[in-house]
Amino acid sequence: MQKQLKKSLEKEKMKLTKDLKSFANKDTEVKGNWLTRFPFFGISRSHDDENAERIEEYENLLSVEHTLELRLKDINNALEKIKNNNYGICEKCKKEIEIKRLKIVPEAKQCLICSKENS
Repeated sequence: MQKQLKKSLEKEKMKLTKDLKSFANKDTEVKGNWLTRFPFFGISRSHDDENAERIEEYENLLSVEHTLELRLKDINNALEKIKNNNYGICEKCKKEIEIKRLKIVPEAKQCLICSKENS
């Protein structure tokens, strides 16, 4: 079962990385950080509406980038746990995370009970 979950995590990691690469660059100074590419602006007044749209799109992409970065970080942490033979253990109560939960959320850090307590 762990092999299947690892494969699922690796597949999701590739997808997230591809998604991030479509609008951001890896930060060379901060590991795991991505930088949304800032749009090119036209310099004439006729470009004002277009520039405003680009700024709005950029702002939207910043929140998407943040969400994808966090998810990618969780996936990388789960893959590291697999490597260190401590995958599937709740970070709070130290009990095994339910396999049913891991199938749905393979990067889960906590069992369902502890997760609900934190909500």
